[in-house]
Amino acid sequence: MNALIVYAHPEPQSFNAALRDAAVDVLEKQGHAVEVSDLYAMDFKPVVDRRDFLTCHDAEHFNVSLEQRQALAHGGLAADIASELDRLQRADLLILQFPLWWFGMPAILKGWIDRVFVSGAVYGRSAMFERGKLLGKRALVCVTTGAPVQAFGPDALNGTILDLLAPLHRGVLAFTGMTVLPPYVAYHVPYAGAEGRAAMLLDYRAHLQGLDAMAPLPMPRLADHPALLEGGKRPRAQ
Repeated sequence: MNALIVYAHPEPQSFNAALRDAAVDVLEKQGHAVEVSDLYAMDFKPVVDRRDFLTCHDAEHFNVSLEQRQALAHGGLAADIASELDRLQRADLLILQFPLWWFGMPAILKGWIDRVFVSGAVYGRSAMFERGKLLGKRALVCVTTGAPVQAFGPDALNGTILDLLAPLHRGVLAFTGMTVLPPYVAYHVPYAGAEGRAAMLLDYRAHLQGLDAMAPLPMPRLADHPALLEGGKRPRAQ
């Protein structure tokens, strides 16, 4: 198996880095090949603009998905996008490693998705969910929080962690065809102490060792919404 870990934290000595390293260790000891995209270390450009493309579909109106399709067809993707897309397409397992900031992912990771999840390569007009171009790949989110576990739940202050991760789980990973595995969440990390963080690392190792037996999260099926395909209608907002 080929695994890609996309890591998004600005501090090289962070607990997120320790989780990343634990994942590399577990997966490599299982005989898997592991690649890591350390977005901050790479100084990855997070903003989509015309510099992303060596080709031009329409010089007057900048439609990102159409420019992506044009560039994909004619070898016109910027080098950093092409490299990361190759890594994504090689991977059988994608792990996204990040801290929860403002109920979401860091901007640099959102930018990686915006730029690397290229139209025509990972999704298309009817290539989504169970027809997505990344079908057969698995995806796992590993996230840290500053808030304690009691702050998350159906009636809790922050709502459930699955609700907070739904735009990523459903709108990105499942949308492109990937099987979405249950996330690993490390709660209250800054206040857990050394012993608590060590226990979390052991728990994450166990989580990864159980991937093959893990039931995926339930996700929608395009087949259950045939009206979306009538007349070329698309559920993706532009």
